[in-house]
Amino acid sequence: MESPTPSFHMDGSNRTPAAGNFNLTPSQFGYSTTNLSDAGEPMPTSVVTAVIYSIVFVVGLLGNTLVIYVVLRYAKMKTVTNMYILNLALADELYILGVPFIGTNSVISYWPYGEFLCKVCMTADAMSQFTSIFCLTAMSIDRCLCVVYPLRSARFRNPRVAKICNGMVWVTSFLIVLPITIYAQVQESLHSCNLSWPEPSELWSIAFILFTATVGFFGPLLIMCVCYLLIVIKMRSAGVRVGRTRRGRSERKATRMVVVIVLFFVFCWLPFYVANIVNLFHVIPESNATAALFFFLVILTYVNSCANPFLYGFLSDNFKQSFQKVLCCHKSNGVGATDQLGSRHSAHKGLKMEVIGNLETDPFSSKSGNSQ
Repeated sequence: MESPTPSFHMDGSNRTPAAGNFNLTPSQFGYSTTNLSDAGEPMPTSVVTAVIYSIVFVVGLLGNTLVIYVVLRYAKMKTVTNMYILNLALADELYILGVPFIGTNSVISYWPYGEFLCKVCMTADAMSQFTSIFCLTAMSIDRCLCVVYPLRSARFRNPRVAKICNGMVWVTSFLIVLPITIYAQVQESLHSCNLSWPEPSELWSIAFILFTATVGFFGPLLIMCVCYLLIVIKMRSAGVRVGRTRRGRSERKATRMVVVIVLFFVFCWLPFYVANIVNLFHVIPESNATAALFFFLVILTYVNSCANPFLYGFLSDNFKQSFQKVLCCHKSNGVGATDQLGSRHSAHKGLKMEVIGNLETDPFSSKSGNSQ
């Protein structure tokens, strides 16, 4: 006999009081405990919810689609780091594509799409979360290898290996979220898409939340911290020798850019995971204030997926030039000009080798036009 896992009411109307565990994925915050018979006229906050979800969907979809296009379109963008950024953009795109379903559910206070889409949406939602954090971890390890072991890692730091790692990330993410695919269903009594764990349901719920929080956030975060600690130690020890060289500056700049992306991810996701853990030991009562807080935590996770394309544009000259070229806002001195610059470099063997070296050590810099 399966027991439904209660969920918090996220549309702010608070028509049906309920207490229960947070659910694992942000999409489940939107799954209401309100019965279909109780879902009358939309509350005023539902309009605000619909507007916010619409903005998130449009901005996130267009931004990440643009990132995917420029990386696939321009040969100069196919660097190791950009392969991981491409994978991160795909995960963000998948996460954003669930917004119409989750937004509709939040506004009308029940799940109208049936059990099949319930399983699909919850699986895709969870997979995108794990893929994002695993991709950032792989990107951090790559930067660590590049800075700490530049010569040893040069042999296997290439786009092909990065693509293989990206594929493994997706497979791993799917295996981790298989329980969600199996136990996600429409709960008829609550008219919500949620997880219905087998007995003992409470033990299953607690174990799965702790497992996924550890494997899907805190564990990878620890690995990334170790990577950047090693990078800092290496840079300080080599600062006197290479701090003023072009390669040294390139490594520092590229590493700083990846750190910014990782820190922003942590900023957007840490409150959500902390709330999950806190709610395991102290059930947070449902009220209009807590509903608004939970809604904010969910939106913050979507903001991360929406803001990433802007971060790429601000932090990378090559991404900025590529965006401008696609949007017809830039003349031929953008990404296209890098081909001409590359041809001029071909006449000078030494300079050409330096540019190729910067391609791997500084994927975010475009000082020489070829560094993406």
